[in-house]
Amino acid sequence: MQIRKTILTRETVHAEAGRSAARPIHRAAALVVIDNPLTGRFVDDLSPLFDVGAELGERLMPDLVKLLGHPVVSYGKAAIVGVSGDLEHSAAILHPKLGKPMRGAIGGGQSLIPSNAKVAAAGAAIDVPLGHKDNPWSFDEIDTWTLAIADAPRPHEIVVIIAISDGGRPNARVDKTRAVT
Repeated sequence: MQIRKTILTRETVHAEAGRSAARPIHRAAALVVIDNPLTGRFVDDLSPLFDVGAELGERLMPDLVKLLGHPVVSYGKAAIVGVSGDLEHSAAILHPKLGKPMRGAIGGGQSLIPSNAKVAAAGAAIDVPLGHKDNPWSFDEIDTWTLAIADAPRPHEIVVIIAISDGGRPNARVDKTRAVT
């Protein structure tokens, strides 16, 4: 795997809609730009990308958890494939093997890790979905974080994003107990 750049970022949300949050919500993300070894050709066997997901998770999650600095409550992942690639290249990285090192670094995680993917040009933003790591029905943690890299992905690259958070939406007021079915 050839990595062009790695970005680790952290944000703290103190308020939403003009109201202070009950407590600050911290989010951390790792964005990595890798060369796509399958660019420009259709192949049925995408398994070479399966191990890329595992390797990225193992490499990035320890630093990401440390950067967050709080227990992880929610997580998510996303990928942007450069325009000479195939959307399935993102699925091959995100799904078969990336989840195990993510869960290992946070000490568990019973819920499906929400994901998003697309094919796009450099500078495209993507909404990284976040969901509660153990309870998929915990509505307050269903959220997104919009991220982008100005110069990536180039046509032959993939941007892979892993995100974690120590809480849900600031001032969340739509928990499941209030939902009408």
